[in-house]
Amino acid sequence: MQSVVIALALSGAAAFVAPQYPATGKALRAAAVEEEPEAPKYPTVNGWTADESKFMAGLPGALPPMGNFDPAGFTEGKSVAELKMLREAEVTHGRVSMLASLGFLVQESFHPLFRLGDKDIGPAIRHLDEVRAEVPIFFEILVLGIGFAEISRSLAGWTAPAGSNPADGPLANLPDDTPFRRLEDKYYPGDIGFDPAGLKPSDPKEFAEMATKELQNGRLAMIAVAGFFLQELVNGKGIIENFSS
Repeated sequence: MQSVVIALALSGAAAFVAPQYPATGKALRAAAVEEEPEAPKYPTVNGWTADESKFMAGLPGALPPMGNFDPAGFTEGKSVAELKMLREAEVTHGRVSMLASLGFLVQESFHPLFRLGDKDIGPAIRHLDEVRAEVPIFFEILVLGIGFAEISRSLAGWTAPAGSNPADGPLANLPDDTPFRRLEDKYYPGDIGFDPAGLKPSDPKEFAEMATKELQNGRLAMIAVAGFFLQELVNGKGIIENFSS
């Protein structure tokens, strides 16, 4: 009789223990969701993934001996979005300066758009005065051309500032760290999709190398154009004439 009582007690206690059933399909799916890796904070574009711990978030452009050159501290404390806008401005100004430096040298010896004969119109910084006199509508056409180029560039990489609801205001689509303007997260600074010659490499390392070369040449061109302006303002002579003398 005593053994019967003990057996009944043990069987009753077992009723309060959770049965050891295999995990259900729902539990397995939940475990799989928990084990999925987190999505990267920044997308990879042209082989570049933003790294907040690196100079310029890891964007290419630094070469020895200058290295991470920023004596004025423009990049300190900036977010990745702000650094991308700085690089966008640098690349754009570098491209314009490369064209301008070539234009200075060509325009002072050859005028392909205007028939001036043997007329001397002085250094390149005074040529727009002559253009205005010869073709009064030129500046209007120039402004329209610049506007078209800038609108195309903004549509290629910049975030639309207004949200879907006009009542939220004209800048409702912009976050707090960039309240007035912002580049798209998937946009690489300077890559507006213009490559008629097909020079853009598909390999990330080759792309970074080409981007660095473009930046270095653009930086040199910006310094050169500033020097051209100052030199011609000082003595009123063209750049080629200065070289000759």
